[in-house]
Amino acid sequence: MAAVQGGMSDADIETDIKTEPSTDGFGNNNANDGRVLSASPGSGSSTGSNKQTAAVTPEDQQTLLAVLQFLKKNKLIESVEILRREAGLPENSLDPKATESAGAGSGGAAGIVDLEGGDVSSLLSRVTGSSSAGAQAPTKAVAEDQPDVRVVLSAYSQQGDPTLYEVYYSDLKKFIETVLDCHRAELSQVFYPLFVHMYLELVYNNHESEAKAFFEKFSGDQECYYEEDLRVLSGLTKKEHMRGNETLLDFRTSKFVLRISRDSYQLLKRHLQERQNNQIWNIIQEHLYIDIFDGMPRSKSQIDAMSGSLAGEAKREANKTKVYYGLLKEPEIELPLDDEDEEAENEEGKPKKKKPKKDSMGSKSKKQDPNAPSQNRIPLPELKDSDKLDKIMYMKEATKRIRLGSDNLPSVCFYTFLNAYQGLTAVDFTDDSSLIAGGFADSTVRVWSVTPKKLRKVKSAADLNLIDKESDDVLERIMDEKTASESKIMYGHSGPVYGISFSPDRNYLLSSSEDGTVRLWSLLTFTCLVAYKGHNYPVWDTQFSPYGYYFVSGGHDRVARLWATDHYQPLRIFSGHLADITCTRFHPNSNYVATGSSDRTIRVWDVLSGNCVRIFTGHKGPIHSLAFSPNGKFLASGATDGRVLLWDIGHGLMMGELKGHTDTIYSLRFSRDGEILASGSMDNTVRLWDVMKAFDDLETDDFTAATGHIHLQDNSQELLLGTYTTKSTPVIHLHFTRRNLLLAAGVSQL
Repeated sequence: MAAVQGGMSDADIETDIKTEPSTDGFGNNNANDGRVLSASPGSGSSTGSNKQTAAVTPEDQQTLLAVLQFLKKNKLIESVEILRREAGLPENSLDPKATESAGAGSGGAAGIVDLEGGDVSSLLSRVTGSSSAGAQAPTKAVAEDQPDVRVVLSAYSQQGDPTLYEVYYSDLKKFIETVLDCHRAELSQVFYPLFVHMYLELVYNNHESEAKAFFEKFSGDQECYYEEDLRVLSGLTKKEHMRGNETLLDFRTSKFVLRISRDSYQLLKRHLQERQNNQIWNIIQEHLYIDIFDGMPRSKSQIDAMSGSLAGEAKREANKTKVYYGLLKEPEIELPLDDEDEEAENEEGKPKKKKPKKDSMGSKSKKQDPNAPSQNRIPLPELKDSDKLDKIMYMKEATKRIRLGSDNLPSVCFYTFLNAYQGLTAVDFTDDSSLIAGGFADSTVRVWSVTPKKLRKVKSAADLNLIDKESDDVLERIMDEKTASESKIMYGHSGPVYGISFSPDRNYLLSSSEDGTVRLWSLLTFTCLVAYKGHNYPVWDTQFSPYGYYFVSGGHDRVARLWATDHYQPLRIFSGHLADITCTRFHPNSNYVATGSSDRTIRVWDVLSGNCVRIFTGHKGPIHSLAFSPNGKFLASGATDGRVLLWDIGHGLMMGELKGHTDTIYSLRFSRDGEILASGSMDNTVRLWDVMKAFDDLETDDFTAATGHIHLQDNSQELLLGTYTTKSTPVIHLHFTRRNLLLAAGVSQL
């Protein structure tokens, strides 16, 4: 598998949107609309008018000259020539004397425009907003060839009298508060992004007192789930504070997405046209993406369910890519009869028990799932003999698995780490539940055996030469009994360990650390085999693929990396999140990776192409836990907001919201049959949810909704099956055994 860079970045996507001919005046993709909307609030005519673009007006020529002067001043000579030729301007058009004469001939307008003032953004936006085919081509070329221009386009420049900013915002607020209730909730979405950008404009242009007054007057009107963002924003009071600030960078480089019905959108557009409010107009045009849908406006509860992320909601087209969520066909392995069990039953004179039916969500069908990817879509490691033996053991355990449900809840076994003064930061169990590992703040990784079988190292090379390699018990003979102990400590990291993951075959363990590395440890020698270096900052999480070989990592650098154990460089780089990637999870078929982030979004990535195929929004805080259902169709997510959200992977829609926790949810796990979801939280509780009921209660018609949203039922109490409370131990990890016993782990706070 060759090393290939990830998919298209957000910056590239936004460039395509800006130069798309079928965009309306707000910079919004409106491909389904039969007509093209006007280019500015003050213009009622169509931007697609051939008559309007046939001739270059003196005002347009002055605008082009202003842009050319600016590009020339910044020594972008090549871009100047491209734009000048495409616009059909003479070679001496940039000569001051020629420009002055041209200006005099067009009503005495100033030929040389002072671009240091507040006209830069408006002039450039007029050029980029032009529908002329001749103007679009050079604009795209400049945006691609000269990255500095993109920075200029997103710069905050003064658009008017700073004392009138409060008037502009108050006028729009008054208008929205007077519209019909059905439109008010949708139009109220514009308050927050407008507030942020207007405040930053004031700060950027050194209007500190006006910015402070603006913030104090309107910050209290914003939604409560933006409280943390507003706290960060309140610290930006001077222009110097804005340099290198991540929050500011996020707002300037990504468009805030709002999903609004066509009727609500037309109301907003008409108001801006009538008021000639260029201040609001320029911000909407440059920094907002309005995703327009046909149909009834959404209610306040529907909007709140999907809102809260750093960049607004996900665009509907972002979740329309085909996703192969089905499971891969399992290799044909015959399950041998368990003679001991049959003999024991016959001796007691009891009838032979029927084997339980395989569950619909947990079992892996022998037939090819129509929603599954092809077997060879991505290269997967071949099964070794030891893997086949493990498969047989798994199948035997599955026949004895307890079928869970609302009337049959699992038992819970809790592992408490006592005297963990070194600070427990991560926990993982092996799939067969025989080993448990912990990552600690003192840079160590520790492994324990939770069975009577102790941990042993492989013998030295000299002793291995004395072993008969053809013997049946060679795997047992290579282990050194002298090294047997209940736990092992592994040293190597130079910072706290934040993520750990066992390989499916239990031969390896991954750990990620603040030191920016991911280390691969051998569980046969308990030594570090490889230190994977690619992240420049702390790595918050890592996880092995269900088939081994591949693993994923994510961290403070905002990207996730896909690795193979035999490659020291990443195979894929998944870029798109606007903040730290805090948790990672492989899909059961290994063809997709899910990442949760502090930007309050979840993204699903295609391992084959590196593209983002799903973006889920709705959480109101950083996401710390993810779990795919055993059948691969659903995804559960938990965050600092104490909510568990359920997602349908195939349709790209939110399916449910589970409320009850009062603190951060650090672990989520589906039972092996997929009937129950367990959630562990910092509120010292484990809660069990009837997720099958949540999925069954949903109307199938909701999936075909053109609006891209559904109505969620507030039935968390009906879905809550049980709550298990610890004395004072936050739950940081959950694991279902192969027989559906629930294991939990945490560190005692006593």
